[in-house]
Amino acid sequence: MTSLWFDRSRSTPQPTLDEGLSFDYVVVGAGLTGLVTALLLARGGAEVAVVEARRIGAAATGNTTAKLSLLQGTRLSEISSKHSEATTQHYVDANEEGQQWLLRYCEAHDIPVQRETAYTYANTAAGTDSVRAELRACASAGLDVEWTEELPELPFPTYGAVRLDNQAQFDPMSVLEGLAADLLERGVPIFENTRVQSVSRRNGGQSIETDHGSVQAKRVVLATGTPILDRGGYFARLEPERSYALAFTVPGPIPRGMYLSADKPSRSLRYAPGTGEDLLLVGGNGHPVGRSDSPATLVEDIVEWTQTHFPGAQLTHSWSAQDYTAIDELPYVGTLLPGLDSILVATGYAKWGMTNAVAAALALASREFGGQLAWADAMRSWRPSQLVGLPKAAQANAGVGLNMATGWLRAALSTESSPPKEGAGNVDRSGIRPVATCTVDGVTKRVSAVCPHLYGIVKWNDAERSWDCPLHGSRFDSDGKVLEGPVTSNLQALPPR
Repeated sequence: MTSLWFDRSRSTPQPTLDEGLSFDYVVVGAGLTGLVTALLLARGGAEVAVVEARRIGAAATGNTTAKLSLLQGTRLSEISSKHSEATTQHYVDANEEGQQWLLRYCEAHDIPVQRETAYTYANTAAGTDSVRAELRACASAGLDVEWTEELPELPFPTYGAVRLDNQAQFDPMSVLEGLAADLLERGVPIFENTRVQSVSRRNGGQSIETDHGSVQAKRVVLATGTPILDRGGYFARLEPERSYALAFTVPGPIPRGMYLSADKPSRSLRYAPGTGEDLLLVGGNGHPVGRSDSPATLVEDIVEWTQTHFPGAQLTHSWSAQDYTAIDELPYVGTLLPGLDSILVATGYAKWGMTNAVAAALALASREFGGQLAWADAMRSWRPSQLVGLPKAAQANAGVGLNMATGWLRAALSTESSPPKEGAGNVDRSGIRPVATCTVDGVTKRVSAVCPHLYGIVKWNDAERSWDCPLHGSRFDSDGKVLEGPVTSNLQALPPR
């Protein structure tokens, strides 16, 4: 699976880390959060470096649908159901400030942006109540939303929608490339293909250990989707989910608005400008990481749905992204631990990273330079309001416990069988060891099936040919190398049978 946004000539690769360097800040992660945070810190006069495990944009930002919208599905009604009107307003204010900052940046750097209307719609009669609840929440927060019964651009039945004009969409890699160029011009190094493995206090600062040696910093910013350090237990306060996006050529007209369904099955639509013709982007079918029996079936479901409603649609690209939702619905932005000012974190954007990432960067930078944004407390990483999320946390962690037990039980009851067919993988037992075996490009590979993070048993992802952990969302490629998640070490390689 390859993102549409990566189907282009990439910028020149950046070097791996030079060991022994020292900075005021090391930002871990070169997505939108990391690069904007690094830029804001550098503008303030700090010495900054960015360290990225793969390439710029390799994780969430490069795999998003890139809607820069204040109408976010049913986010506001979900937030307002758990928080006060003032807190919900702060969330909207944060997202609006993030949105406007990024729009100004794109305009100043000639990065193309399409201004379009955003819609949250009901695709079933039962979903209408959710859409009306979102309308009320948005209006209460001061957004200029309207109710509409008809969506003539969509070739399938709908049951009412909220609309918000003058929102935006763009190519996220164009934004990241602009930010990266800006950073490099300011002398901020970006180290790619350098995975951070641990951070420890040393000589009054932080020593960041990577697979290419160590680097020193006064402070560290973890902009890694989910924190890669277990301090603070964020893995137990976040729910990881994968969802899918596909691009199609369509012989007929393509909707110009940005659409998202409020009910299931989830469907997201927007267009992407092309050199010859525009493409239709369709997304949806999200699920907890590692808990789908066949992600490939979910991808095929979107293909079939699209070709049913847009006859003649031809698939050109398919990809997926991983997002994290906090137990009380609001992002976590601030210190990794209470009182630990030397390690900062930003996570929990619940699929709306384009606005939230920039808001998080603004909050972090303002905090570091002694300022205080009026809305920032609503996103504090340690806040009393998390208590409202305890029932959700209990439910989520019960699921973690269940998947831990069933994963080990399945492995214990299986014995190694013949090699899987091409593109398939399975987990069984060799002696007392759970083994993950897959066949990719004609080569059968064996690795430990035990995730190094908290020892869950990984599961084969047949859409992306990866091993995914159903506990906290760690993912590995077919060779067992880390792709993303809280884990920082690979699955142990095992010799062929």
